Amino acid sequence: MPIGFISEVFENGLPDSPRLNTSLKILSWILLLVLLKRYFGGASTSAERNMHSKVIMMTGGTSGIGASIAYSLAKRGAQLVLLTQYPLSDPFLASYIEDLRDSTGNELITAEQVDLNSLHSIRKFATKWTDNLPVRRLDALVLLASTQSPKGADVTISEEGVETMFQVNYLANFQLLGLISPALRAQPADRDVRVVIGNCSSYMNGEMPQSVPVPILPSALSTKSKNKKTRTPSGIPKAANPSKAYGSAKLALLTFSNAFQKHLAAYERPDKNPAVARVLCVDPGFSRTPGMQRALTNGSLWGLLFYLLTWPMWWLVLKSAPQGAESFLYAIMEEKFAKGTGWHNIKECKEVGVGDKEVIVKSEEEQKRLWEMSDKAVEALERQAAQKRAVQKKEDEEKRKDDERRAQKERDAEKKDGSRRSRKADKT
Repeated sequence: MPIGFISEVFENGLPDSPRLNTSLKILSWILLLVLLKRYFGGASTSAERNMHSKVIMMTGGTSGIGASIAYSLAKRGAQLVLLTQYPLSDPFLASYIEDLRDSTGNELITAEQVDLNSLHSIRKFATKWTDNLPVRRLDALVLLASTQSPKGADVTISEEGVETMFQVNYLANFQLLGLISPALRAQPADRDVRVVIGNCSSYMNGEMPQSVPVPILPSALSTKSKNKKTRTPSGIPKAANPSKAYGSAKLALLTFSNAFQKHLAAYERPDKNPAVARVLCVDPGFSRTPGMQRALTNGSLWGLLFYLLTWPMWWLVLKSAPQGAESFLYAIMEEKFAKGTGWHNIKECKEVGVGDKEVIVKSEEEQKRLWEMSDKAVEALERQAAQKRAVQKKEDEEKRKDDERRAQKERDAEKKDGSRRSRKADKT
């Protein structure tokens, strides 16, 4: 029967039936949507690696793509160390880790408080981690934390006075990798160590920072503007072009990652074996992450309304968080990256170039200039912040002593008053 119907269709065409034509149109649209969704969903990886006993340190592992990566690695048995800005007693963090342990059946999930908006916080953690004998095991360092200010938003600064986007997207990674590098280089020769850094195509819109003033404000956020409308009441300007500043930070991060690979490879191990750590930059593509949602809504209620009304379109053209995680899992688990000392840039689960910025990213002169500039800036910022903390500590100590003296005087006065009343009572 079906064969007869098919041969009839080939010979005479489809029968003239309105219902059949409507069904075919609907099926055609459904097939088109499925194909578009598969296309925009990007590539997936079939790479696998035994992750049991592997120690993975992550930033940005509590939301978006980072949460999906954390789930996938924990499901495979990896031991996760999540670096988060939240204190360990925070109810959200405690609940998140408990849920992750329950859903993956993996109890080896812990967290450390590291505020990437504070160079001092990064140094405290990294010093504690590296100041240990024997050297702590570390199989992968996955850096995913990122932030972007909406257009027209007030400029925010870090604890040391650095513009937040530049601090979190670049300088924090520079500080963390620089301090953790002894632990990476000291891993055993048979260990496959990978540094996986999240990046995006925004670097194509950026420019390499030519200087790092204190406080750091990229050229796109210059305080020299005379337009009063761009300034907040505190005198800090509004972000004139956040996307430009964001792209510049990402370009600096991409360039530094290339230099950091050379730094790791140049280390001469005591056992004369080659370096075991490799640096891989990953572009996950456009995904429905909290950061992307913030960018689309522009941080406003009207933007949120627009996003909700057009959500079906974003559902179609943007990857989900698990789809965005595929290229990161590829970078972490693909076997071919276990050999060699080369730097790799990955997108859609394959190695790609960096486009027009390749001359800058791979320029040894630019890498050296950026490294020295960042190193001097971090040193100056930390020295300045340490002096402020010392002054604040002294003021707090003096205030504590004044409070103690005041309290002691009040207690002495009460004792004297009490003795007078007791003497009067004895006389009566």
